[in-house]
Amino acid sequence: MSDGPVHVGLFVTCLVDLFRPTVGFAAVKLLEDAGCTVSVPGLQTCCGQPAFNSGDRADTMAIARQVIAAFEGFDYVVAPSGSCAGMIREHYPALFKDDPAMAPRAHHLAARTWELLSFLTDVRGLSDIAARYDGTVTYHDSCSGLRELGVKEQPRQLLSQVAGLSLVELPGAEVCCGFGGTFCVKYPEISDKMVTEKAADIVATGADTVLAGDLGCLLNIAGKLSRLNQPVKVRHVAEVLAGMTQDVSPIGAEPG
Repeated sequence: MSDGPVHVGLFVTCLVDLFRPTVGFAAVKLLEDAGCTVSVPGLQTCCGQPAFNSGDRADTMAIARQVIAAFEGFDYVVAPSGSCAGMIREHYPALFKDDPAMAPRAHHLAARTWELLSFLTDVRGLSDIAARYDGTVTYHDSCSGLRELGVKEQPRQLLSQVAGLSLVELPGAEVCCGFGGTFCVKYPEISDKMVTEKAADIVATGADTVLAGDLGCLLNIAGKLSRLNQPVKVRHVAEVLAGMTQDVSPIGAEPG
């Protein structure tokens, strides 16, 4: 693992904050285990992706300015979401390309922003996962993490170190689940067909748990599996890697 302390600003994400705070705590644990000091800036907001996807550039830029200001001063910015990390890393520089004052700040933030699992493996070289998860899991590759940030082998590499865990590959793992941020609102019939097919593929693996790195995908998949009365557990991969599953219900399940 890389030597030397680094100060990481954790971009929690809206969905984690509102629906699954455990993912944020799991991210902090993993980052601290990788030798990082972690801070969570209180002024952080949404990354601006919903407005961006809706074509609202004015509000997107206003949100982005606040995010840039909140995360200046950290060695790295890490998000437990390829979607949000991709927004900051890939789209912020383009938003401010004609603004001579903001452009360098946007580029500087983008260069320091990473998706959680990519950061742990590609930057920190984490190779010691002490967690245990007794079960067979399958893994869904979220679109933004995969296509914008190249997150593919990193989660599999880390999961291979989890005691008791058996990974079976998901047919069509790289196929979108149908969430797509505002896509599922604009095109609900298409989205439902996509997640129905995704759920069928998950069930066909025989795995008792499905994992992913983006909470939007996981909420969408969990909802469909529940409506189909399929008893497959749904978890964010960080929860499993951090060993934080014993006292927390799977995503979409009733607490108990």
